[in-house]
Amino acid sequence: MSELTIVLSDLSFTECPRWHDGRLWLSDFYTNQVLSVAPDGSDLRTELIVPRQPGGIGWLPDGRLLVVSAQDHRILRRELDGDVVVHADLSEYVPGNLNDMAVDSHGRAYIGNFGFDLAGGAKPAATNLIRVDVEGCVEQVADELWFPNGAVVTDDGVLLVNETLGNRVTAFDIDAHGDLRNRRVWAKFGDVPAGDDIVTMITGANVAPDGSCLDAEGALWIADALHGKAIRVREGGEVVEEIQADTGVFACMLGGEDGRTLFLCTAPDFDPAARSAARESQVLATLVSVPHSGRP
Repeated sequence: MSELTIVLSDLSFTECPRWHDGRLWLSDFYTNQVLSVAPDGSDLRTELIVPRQPGGIGWLPDGRLLVVSAQDHRILRRELDGDVVVHADLSEYVPGNLNDMAVDSHGRAYIGNFGFDLAGGAKPAATNLIRVDVEGCVEQVADELWFPNGAVVTDDGVLLVNETLGNRVTAFDIDAHGDLRNRRVWAKFGDVPAGDDIVTMITGANVAPDGSCLDAEGALWIADALHGKAIRVREGGEVVEEIQADTGVFACMLGGEDGRTLFLCTAPDFDPAARSAARESQVLATLVSVPHSGRP
């Protein structure tokens, strides 16, 4: 078994980890903070407060920070002078809270959403994927995705999107204009589960792919939100390695000086009431053999 060490603890629900400029960045949902920390857990900083819950994190080519504001369906941008502005308002485009985000080398952001009113107990439904260009222009670029969540962009321009309720990872080629072409299933763990609520659907999946990151061999490390582990998956769906934790694992990121430290965002469960009332989320780390690649 891989040895897991604690990097951070006493947080509410950590998600969307990123490695950037020698530091680990992440969102803590129920304290409304975007945090950054040295790889050994020292020098913890609050980078941004997002009152309507932070989500995915990315950077424009000029270094400006983008952060998902999940509950009010906005993408925030922190300017180089520290001012925070609305980069894009997605309210007209999405039927549920915003989720994770991947930003490509051109500054185009691809954002998922729940697809339904999770907090209100609505029946799960397939939803769309939104692109926000570097100037803030908004466009729907895909549909019929089941809870599009963690996403990566490969170095050769392929977008991989985890469908947490879909039991699969879906791939698209990104064309010169940022549009998505050649949709296909990159990894299938089983059929899309049937159900009228998120618990039934997610527990009916073989894998509930949440956050993920890419390595230099083209494999994905995927946080399996159902089984408390991170799995390393090759195109086609073969699971070639797994790291089991004694708690839930909801996101992961490769980083560290040589890109071989795998950071895991963990918590006992994903229940909003329980997580907002406690400080039981941790960031764990372990060493792996293949370094990071792609974005984020």
